[in-house]
Amino acid sequence: MTLFTLAALTLLLAGCAHRRPNTPLTQVDRTKGYYFHPNVRTNQSDDIVLALAFSGGGTRAAAFAYGVLEELRDTKLLKDGQRSLLNEVDVISAVSGGSVTAAAYGLYGDRVFEVLEPAFLKRNVQRTLILQTFNPLRWPALWSSTYGRSELAADYYDKILFHGATFEALRTNNSPFVVINGTDITSGARFDFTQHSFDLLCSDVRSYPIASAVAASSAVPGALTPITLQNFAGSCGCDLPDWFEPALAADHGRISRRADILHSYMDVTNHQYIHVVDGGVSDNVAVHPFIDYLLTIPLSPSRRQEMQQSRARKIVMISVNAYAQHDRDWDRHEEAPGSLKTATIAAGHTLDQRSLETSDYFKDGLNRLPEMVKLPSDVKLYPIFLSFTNFRDQDQANFYLNLPTSFFLPGTDVDKLREAGRELLRSDPGFQELLRDLGAVRSGPDTMTAR
Repeated sequence: MTLFTLAALTLLLAGCAHRRPNTPLTQVDRTKGYYFHPNVRTNQSDDIVLALAFSGGGTRAAAFAYGVLEELRDTKLLKDGQRSLLNEVDVISAVSGGSVTAAAYGLYGDRVFEVLEPAFLKRNVQRTLILQTFNPLRWPALWSSTYGRSELAADYYDKILFHGATFEALRTNNSPFVVINGTDITSGARFDFTQHSFDLLCSDVRSYPIASAVAASSAVPGALTPITLQNFAGSCGCDLPDWFEPALAADHGRISRRADILHSYMDVTNHQYIHVVDGGVSDNVAVHPFIDYLLTIPLSPSRRQEMQQSRARKIVMISVNAYAQHDRDWDRHEEAPGSLKTATIAAGHTLDQRSLETSDYFKDGLNRLPEMVKLPSDVKLYPIFLSFTNFRDQDQANFYLNLPTSFFLPGTDVDKLREAGRELLRSDPGFQELLRDLGAVRSGPDTMTAR
């Protein structure tokens, strides 16, 4: 084969590689799109609203969240027979590693407990992706301007876990509403893969691959490339939510800034494409969707009415934060860490502090919710915030806080993380209070203390 022929073949192969496109939407239909509608799951109690937030953190986060799902599955509501508390979950917001577990549960339901561990949690995903990146047979595709390392990751996630499923599967299989969060790298703002956001792009999320959304949510800048969406704004008759106009008309702080960024998508000339990276860049604890909802309530008559007419009397929020804090001995030495290490750690500290402040901000918002909405006096909130710092034993906490952020951990560490999720939820005072109020009991075996 001549050099010219080889070069021509390489260019041809590169041209065949392309991102998975998002499809245009000709008409907004709020009865068919992937929207959050309260009480859409069957076999649920009317008086409970249960929301989960799964943080980023690679396999560490995915396994920790998985353990929480296991504990909810093994917690039974006695007055309703053998129905579990997991059946009561209405919405899961997730980012990066947590989005793997959330999307898998949304797709498989209770079968996730058979599928996720061998398919992902105990598979060396990271090694496979690295090997594929350095495989010369993959280079022509990776040289394409429309196919990058995140598309390669999406293809792999699809092969091992999602098997071609799109958001239409999440819409139709009686699962909780799953919010997979990424970051618009241009604005730095959160972008979620729901029809609420896709309406602004006049695009239909139902046909979009779940694997691509998960790849975007975990696309660490530098290591992975953005996932790109095309903007078709102006072609579907999209009506803006009722909170947009008051948010844009006056300064309401964060929610006005968010409305301004989302409204900019309507300018398709200057925003023809949206490039989405790791959701942890904007919110690594995945609670911003709930914060934004709370902040829009005073500006939205429809959301106030929705809250006031709700029959829910128990509102449960469980934040599963796989926060890490690695031990370092730099303060024992006169020599300072090098420039590259300092820059890397500084970025990590910024993300960690922002995550902790976000959690505090959300807790404050939940405390003020009864004032904002004038909830009935018999409505009770159960804010539950789980992290490894909740362990009383410092050695136990340090073990988890020092686990790396990667898409591979030894199987024994995965098992310990699952046990940690179960143990921390089971021992949380707010969760224990919820179980007493519901008359719920655990049916599963006790786990060993995670060490």
